[in-house]
Amino acid sequence: MVKFDARHRVYGAVWQRFSQEIRLLLDNRYVYHPFWQHQNGVPGYADWEQKLDRSRTAINHALREHDTARILSILFDRLYVLRNQLVHGGATWNSDVNRDQVRDGASLLGCLLPIFVDLMMDNPGYEWPMPNYPVVD
Repeated sequence: MVKFDARHRVYGAVWQRFSQEIRLLLDNRYVYHPFWQHQNGVPGYADWEQKLDRSRTAINHALREHDTARILSILFDRLYVLRNQLVHGGATWNSDVNRDQVRDGASLLGCLLPIFVDLMMDNPGYEWPMPNYPVVD
């Protein structure tokens, strides 16, 4: 998506409009998959803190380089964990748990998704991947 963004709308959203919210989401252990694997007793995740530190190093490098695609990739991993918390019961309606992350994630996606759709519509010749759940008869 980033390579099709000649008007730099994605860049602006990531680096100007939502930079603080993105930094908070990327640094939050509660939206980090290995943290929850460890909490749930899955073997191989006792070192989740070291993994998070390595992730922070990669994030800091991407931030220094203004690597929008890399930041979005890591961010969408974090948002997927947040989505799972909502869908699978880790956060409940009207609770105080994860409200900041939900608010920030919803605002961010509310801004980015229309841009992504515009970029796809503006580039009909590109072979976009097929959806995993297409409409079927």
